[in-house]
Amino acid sequence: MSSDETRRLSEPAERDLYWQSIEIDKSAHATLMGQKPVVLWFTGLSAAGKTTVANLVEKRLHALGRHSYLLDGDNVRQGLNADLGFSDEDRAENIRRVAHVAKLMVDAGLITLVSFISPFRAERVMARALFEEHEFYEIFIDTPLAVAEERDPKGLYKKARSGQLKSFTGIDSVYEAPESPDIRIETVHMSAQEAATHVVDYLIRQGCLSVGQAVS
Repeated sequence: MSSDETRRLSEPAERDLYWQSIEIDKSAHATLMGQKPVVLWFTGLSAAGKTTVANLVEKRLHALGRHSYLLDGDNVRQGLNADLGFSDEDRAENIRRVAHVAKLMVDAGLITLVSFISPFRAERVMARALFEEHEFYEIFIDTPLAVAEERDPKGLYKKARSGQLKSFTGIDSVYEAPESPDIRIETVHMSAQEAATHVVDYLIRQGCLSVGQAVS
């Protein structure tokens, strides 16, 4: 996708817009919840284990009394993004929309988990740019294609291989793996439970779960 195409998707169509200041801001929401709002952006191939790990992380956060929300790619495509297909342009728009939804949730003080294939590096960079430093954590669920294809719980790889499903990531559409993710989970060496523990421990080290954590 060209930079001009990305810019058209990212910029509002109308320019007569003015940002409205809201008195109860992100800091006020975060202080009330006793946590630092962040985005945990899970990326990886279909059947890599993104939502499995994200679900376990959210369960741990819930048990710790933290306020969170999980945005799953399949779920969002059944509502907000139901009008989008799987062309490169639609995939980019899919990520643009969910990135802005995630930003609203962070502004509301939530720890926001995003589980989307998000195959293009440029769109993940765009998503990160919406947030302040240390608000966005890219989590690469690093599962080899052969392993993901062997799992294939939805039968999508089989359909893609037979030609029934076009533009499928990893088969006839590219997946650009993160070069320097904040967290890398190699699922062939780590169980989903171990991966969730690793993510939560990382959040603790970053001070995201501390009551009274200062918010910049």
